[in-house]
Amino acid sequence: MHVFVALADNAHQGIVPVPARLGNGDDPEHNLYWGAAYGVKTFFVHSADWHLTVSQAHPKPAVLERCIFQHRTANVILIADAYRGSEIRQAIVDFLKAAADQVEGSASGMVGGSASPVIASSLADLVVYVGHEGLMDFTLPELPRPKNNADPQYRATSDSAHGQSSQHAQKPGRQAIVLACVSKSYFAEPLRAAGATPLLWTTSLMAPEAYTLKSALDGWMLRETAFQIRERAAEAYSRYQHCSLTAARRLLVTGW
Repeated sequence: MHVFVALADNAHQGIVPVPARLGNGDDPEHNLYWGAAYGVKTFFVHSADWHLTVSQAHPKPAVLERCIFQHRTANVILIADAYRGSEIRQAIVDFLKAAADQVEGSASGMVGGSASPVIASSLADLVVYVGHEGLMDFTLPELPRPKNNADPQYRATSDSAHGQSSQHAQKPGRQAIVLACVSKSYFAEPLRAAGATPLLWTTSLMAPEAYTLKSALDGWMLRETAFQIRERAAEAYSRYQHCSLTAARRLLVTGW
């Protein structure tokens, strides 16, 4: 899994302002979406299910920190990148390139108790964007096109968490989760162009905190159906946000 996190940034994003310490897009340690209690890094570090194998500062110019987690019981690697808040456009572009299987690269880390290269976006089965809905504020220079599919409009079915393509399809689209406000509306066109399958996204305003992601990933690793994964995510969102399960189900949806 590869998770692209655009750090919350009061100065450079069209977000409802948050406390200055949480909304400093140059400070991952305290950022709302990374180092705060429900930020991606902190939440997974404190999870009994995941082990942080390595934390790397500035793996590339737009990324302030990369964390590589290994699941304690499953053969699953999670790579999470914290993008500088002012680099939200680059975070979204990189996420969409990964969804289209356009990116190749590796990240070094301790895997299985020994040092070995971890292929990031080039082999990720699931890609995730977490952060502000930047597509409310800017347009993309171009839409991503799938690297390994001749038909740019091809998309895999979303009948299950690991949807099976027909015998005539060249390759199933990569699965994608978008935890940002109204992401089904704003990310539909670029994800279709990328040939990706929307596993989980949103219909309204949301708090893109890590408990929703963690719950969805739990179901994904168990090879649950997309509906079951969405149900796990909705239950977590309802519990942490103190909203009704009905409201959480309206917010978090799967498929087209």
